[in-house]
Amino acid sequence: MTTGKINVSVENIFPLIKKFLYSDHEIFLRELVSNGTDATLKLKHLISIGEAKVEYGNPVIEIKVDKEGKKIHIIDQGLGMTADEVEKYINQVAFSGAEEFLDKYKDSAKDSGIIGHFGLGFYSAFMVAEKVEIITKSYKDEPAAHWTCDGSPEFTLEPADKTSRGTEIILHIAEDSLEFLEDSKISGLLNKYNKFMPIPIKFGTRTETLPKPEDAPEDYVNETIELDNIINNPNPAWTKQPSELSDEDYKNFYRELYPMQFEDPLFNIHLNVDYPFNLTGILYFPKLGTDMQIQKDKIQLYQNQVYVTDNVEGIVPEFLTMLKGVIDSPDIPLNVSRSGLQADGAVKKISNYITRKVADKLKALFNENRADFEAKWNDIKIVLEYGMLSEDKFYEKAGAFVLYPTVDDTYFTLEELKEKLKENQTDKDGKLVILYAGNKDAQHSYIEAAKEKGYEVLLLDSPIISHLIQKIEGDNSELTFVRVDSDHIDNLIKKDENTISKLSDEEKATLKTSLEAYIPKAYSVQLEAMDSQAAPFIITQPEFMRRMKEMSQTGGGGMFGMGNMPEMYNLVVNTNSDLASSILNTEDKTHQEHLVKQALDLAKLSQNLLKGEALTAFVKRSFEMIK
Repeated sequence: MTTGKINVSVENIFPLIKKFLYSDHEIFLRELVSNGTDATLKLKHLISIGEAKVEYGNPVIEIKVDKEGKKIHIIDQGLGMTADEVEKYINQVAFSGAEEFLDKYKDSAKDSGIIGHFGLGFYSAFMVAEKVEIITKSYKDEPAAHWTCDGSPEFTLEPADKTSRGTEIILHIAEDSLEFLEDSKISGLLNKYNKFMPIPIKFGTRTETLPKPEDAPEDYVNETIELDNIINNPNPAWTKQPSELSDEDYKNFYRELYPMQFEDPLFNIHLNVDYPFNLTGILYFPKLGTDMQIQKDKIQLYQNQVYVTDNVEGIVPEFLTMLKGVIDSPDIPLNVSRSGLQADGAVKKISNYITRKVADKLKALFNENRADFEAKWNDIKIVLEYGMLSEDKFYEKAGAFVLYPTVDDTYFTLEELKEKLKENQTDKDGKLVILYAGNKDAQHSYIEAAKEKGYEVLLLDSPIISHLIQKIEGDNSELTFVRVDSDHIDNLIKKDENTISKLSDEEKATLKTSLEAYIPKAYSVQLEAMDSQAAPFIITQPEFMRRMKEMSQTGGGGMFGMGNMPEMYNLVVNTNSDLASSILNTEDKTHQEHLVKQALDLAKLSQNLLKGEALTAFVKRSFEMIK
């Protein structure tokens, strides 16, 4: 038997590990199962290149919980260690077995999926254990070894009588970590971190009922068998080539990732790149609608099939964090506890690649089946619009597939819109005016007025639309977006023709004075000569002020402080309407006030602005009129 001190530069490294290295104690299981997987994959590689002359068999990694004895066993059938290797890899913390292995076999081992980036992974065991034992037998023809350490730098190393190849780690669980002796806790951790590890992981057994034979008698009792309970899927969809997978395979994998998700995803994007970095994964577009407050952190980051985190900020462009799925890359630089990203140029390259890949896939989907893409548009637009605002590389490509729907459910790209509208919706200054509504029902009368002129009206109802149209206008100086309720129809797209007013300038001045006596200060009175059949009173919201206010409220733009500004409205009064003449010519001031207030309330009602006490009074007054 050998005793000695672990060769570490700090005497009390174990408390340091426990306190600082790993903020999350539960990851000890991830690290130890990862090490077992690592040892098994190394053996497979050595057999494949003829260096290990042994049978690979069907190795599994087994986790056993001994609640009474307060122990957890992690057992693998990998390459195992000799006593010398235990001395080197376990006692000399500075050495990482995996790093040396990769260095030695780097050309042939590139694709063998070896995890061990971190030599300290094994020592995470001391976060939950007061004593750790290793019983290990190498694939080489050498005696087994038994290493024991109680969490101080002191250790013992002696021969063992283990005859089967591989390593068993025994954790003697400390009093402050007894929760890890619960089957449900271990099962939860294995599901979280090791659900897609490349070697089967066994945790207990499960009972399966055999089917009833066709010729079985009526009183036949179905037979049951005990099977290993394999908790993981060693060959998840993202490790396969897209050509190997059907639509149903992608949907099944989505259900495997999100068992509580009842709706199928709209479509997926399979990532697969091996230069200048390794990255595989599958991203899914779920149904999103227009809700910006969607739960993020639904994309899982893996490193060689080991779960790392669901915080993929920095790797995945921010606009895509609303998606779901998996990204797996051995090249993502993580800190030593694998719980956080290190700032690195490779991360930005990965983010740019994902942006480009998503844009290319969207363009392909649009070109392959435009009708299907249009049908899904309202469920994906928030991601794409956000992407156009936040990622210049995405914005550059987005023109090929981003759609602008009309209130009549027809869809155009921006270039198609320009072509379609240029003849009818170019104003007298040569500017193309794109009319849009934010709410089809609330702005119905304005939409109808525009349609009567033969104008197209878009339906743009995302919470960030004001930001987006501001950006598009900045890049297209020949066009402007105007919401359909921001002025009366003749002012929205100014043509050369002017409608003559029935009222003289003097009459208009008198009318304006009379109106302003009864109209609240929040409304700016605007007299316009319009068609006599047009509405007498129209409430509009000036485009610029409303847009700046919306941008301030949704952040990242607008004018400082405008988010809290009160709403500003114009009251457009049609001087050619019979009502305008009646208000002007009424001698009875009470009747004049009654006409103005009733007309204003009707205009407010059409904009959904009449509420509460004012609405109650209006309804009461209206009933009085029809007695």
